[in-house]
Amino acid sequence: MPELPEVENVKRSLESLVVGKTIKSVYVGLPRIIRTPDDVLRFQAELAGCTIKAVARRGKYLIFEVPPFQLVSHLRMEGQYRFVEGNEEIAPHTHVIFHFTDGSELRYRDVRQFGTMDLVSEGGPLPKGLSLLGPEPFDEALTPAVFYQILHTRKAPVKAVLLNQECLAGLGNIYVDEALFAAEIHPARTAEKVTKRQAEKLLKEIQIVLEKAIAAGGSSIRTYVNGYGRHGGFQLQLEVYARDGQPCRRCGSLIEKTRVAGRGTHYCPQCQPRPRDRKKRSIAAKP
Repeated sequence: MPELPEVENVKRSLESLVVGKTIKSVYVGLPRIIRTPDDVLRFQAELAGCTIKAVARRGKYLIFEVPPFQLVSHLRMEGQYRFVEGNEEIAPHTHVIFHFTDGSELRYRDVRQFGTMDLVSEGGPLPKGLSLLGPEPFDEALTPAVFYQILHTRKAPVKAVLLNQECLAGLGNIYVDEALFAAEIHPARTAEKVTKRQAEKLLKEIQIVLEKAIAAGGSSIRTYVNGYGRHGGFQLQLEVYARDGQPCRRCGSLIEKTRVAGRGTHYCPQCQPRPRDRKKRSIAAKP
């Protein structure tokens, strides 16, 4: 699933491609993608004549500002937006096409068909998933102290808490594994047992990892592309994710894979020992 860096890159590419475009008509080939309103004909009619004023991101959601509406889009597993200017052949699994008055188009393609779109009035109720999102990793209000409290009040594994969008918005499997490795915290460690010092380091590493991934265009592990159809490059910099069986670049130990919070989880057993492993090693080190 595209995470914060991928969605941010889609947002930035679409800002330069579709802001200022006026929608002439909308083709919908798979009605179930449109959740709100529940009448696809109404969705098409209300967007006709609207101009895209801005494209924003909140967590993993894209938000198209099309006054007097907001179009909230969640890419889910494999949703993709592609802007085309000419009579380019329509790719298979293209389910929604926004036709602009200048002849260009914005096409939404989704092989897995899990993506969603909600057209809501400006200032009105937001889709439930969006309205319940926790703070963004770069929010100024998300201080180390606040982040520590988020972790300290939960008994679930720290990975599960970081994946919970109501706790922290935008993170998914890739960047949680990478941030926990950078912070040297085992993903199965109970969140409430993360110390203040560890929480401060973890928050910093989350931000660093996300900044690097955004700068690299995101991670194209499977099918991710931005609005220009370009792949990301951060997959070449991953330290642990999808590197099970390969040597850790920091210590040389083999990266292992397990399951935490129901998700495939990658970690270095030497750099991220379980708390009891760390205790055993310290005892064994005593003369």
